[in-house]
Amino acid sequence: MTPLFTLKASLIAAACLALPMAQAATMAKADYKIDKDRISTAYKVDKAVCGALKDNAKDICVEEAKAKEKVGKAELEFNYTGKANDGNKVLVAKAEAAYAVAKEKCDDLAGNTKDVCVKEAKAVEIKALADAKMGKEIGIAKRDAATDKKDADYKVDIEKCDSQTGDVKTLCVSTAKLKFGKS
Repeated sequence: MTPLFTLKASLIAAACLALPMAQAATMAKADYKIDKDRISTAYKVDKAVCGALKDNAKDICVEEAKAKEKVGKAELEFNYTGKANDGNKVLVAKAEAAYAVAKEKCDDLAGNTKDVCVKEAKAVEIKALADAKMGKEIGIAKRDAATDKKDADYKVDIEKCDSQTGDVKTLCVSTAKLKFGKS
């Protein structure tokens, strides 16, 4: 396999990792701290392993260790908070980490082949970042759409109550307000 083919395969795999993920369940603070320490320790071990390597192989190894730590911390934060914004940060961390590693791998190449390699790596990063941004915007749009639908359904129920009178109407309005969380 050529280095360029290997790089492309790595970039495609990294892009697949950046697919939108489901909302994570939150974790306990003690588990969060343990996992955070585990990630830091793993980074130190990975970086120490890189010390035995030379030249660009060492640089690639260090970038991979940094990428693993960065993505690990982002995923941990998302698992801890469960916030959609932290989920988006995971996608961004994966895109940026994949780019940093891919760019370092391009250093083994020369001339136009290297230039093409760097441009391809950047293009994959830009696409992954755009997907992350789109996912965030889609999430906001979905939330807004859900609110609009709920408000529309509430107005329909209130309109139905208008055909009633007296206590029946009051009960109908109260039920609609309770059903849709209105005061």
